[in-house]
Amino acid sequence: MKQNNMLAMILAGGRGSRLHELTNKVAKPAVSYGGKYRIVDFPLSNCANSGIDIVGVLTQYESVLLNSYVAAGGRWGLDARESGVFVLPPREKADADLDVYRGTADAISQNIDFIDNYAPEYVLILSGDHIYKMNYAKMLAYHKEMNADATIAVIEVPMKEASRFGIMNTDGEGHIVEFEEKPEHPKSNLASMGIYIFNWKLLRKMLLTDMKNADSHHDFGKDIIPQLLADNRTLAAYKYQGYWKDVGTIDSLWEANMDLLDSNNELDLNDPTWKIYTEDIPALPQYIGPDAKINRAFITQGCIVEGEVKNSVLFTGAKVGKGAKIIDSVLMPGVEVEENAVVQRALVAEDIHIGSGACVGSADSEHIELIFKRVKGVE
Repeated sequence: MKQNNMLAMILAGGRGSRLHELTNKVAKPAVSYGGKYRIVDFPLSNCANSGIDIVGVLTQYESVLLNSYVAAGGRWGLDARESGVFVLPPREKADADLDVYRGTADAISQNIDFIDNYAPEYVLILSGDHIYKMNYAKMLAYHKEMNADATIAVIEVPMKEASRFGIMNTDGEGHIVEFEEKPEHPKSNLASMGIYIFNWKLLRKMLLTDMKNADSHHDFGKDIIPQLLADNRTLAAYKYQGYWKDVGTIDSLWEANMDLLDSNNELDLNDPTWKIYTEDIPALPQYIGPDAKINRAFITQGCIVEGEVKNSVLFTGAKVGKGAKIIDSVLMPGVEVEENAVVQRALVAEDIHIGSGACVGSADSEHIELIFKRVKGVE
């Protein structure tokens, strides 16, 4: 069912600094994941599967690759007549040294004219850097059922981790009565997923007021949502149940890839009823050599495996030489591991070459090692 009365705005301008060298040249939503995907494929595919025709992608940091990638709306079936994916960089400002989005709310404020062009009744605001599958049409139906001014998707997190998130405290009927940003002593474990549905007329009015407030952070979590609560507006909490991962660190990105090896993984990229669309990269089928050993691995097309791969994920075009061992690791696109090299508990960045006999990572390390420079072989 088409959701012509709701359009989506994806906030995809984050730097992703905790991913270190992986985001030196690309925005976090453009980082590779799961053998052949990019992180931004997930919110875009969710929009397509939910019947949302118009999607604005707000880009900023290292956006060249991301801009060209999302502009090809046909990947997600969003390039037909009266539909599309639109790249929305920050606007020029005569009184500013840099053209930037000052906050999440400011990113929407700068694009009010874009939204007005489609005159939606509702606007869906999404983060562009989370991995999950969600039917936004069901969330909209809940928003209408609750007669809400805004609806925020929440997920239950372990109570010991709740202080890391924005926490929504609710009454017994699903209404949000209090919002706490990373509370030291959380009252609940309902964490905001950064997914919002707003009634556009109300949000538009609030954004115009917020733009004029010099003391504002121009942020949904710090300004808009607290103001809605202060004005006694109706805020509903939409409880999400399923796989959700904020891949903001090397460890969490590695974990999200490792999760794919679990046959009971809730993400289920093989679900024909909720496809995750991505770029179709031409590559030969994978080649597995006669002496190769493979145990619990996710191996994408174009890979050549002649060594041992155990509990690992290999992205498009990765190569593993004879006698080499890949254990508990992620090899991103184009990685080449030469003969007799060992890679263990590591995430190897795109196109990195690991020389013959080299050893990287450690079975005993607390954190996953990021390999982002060429590793010389043993002479």
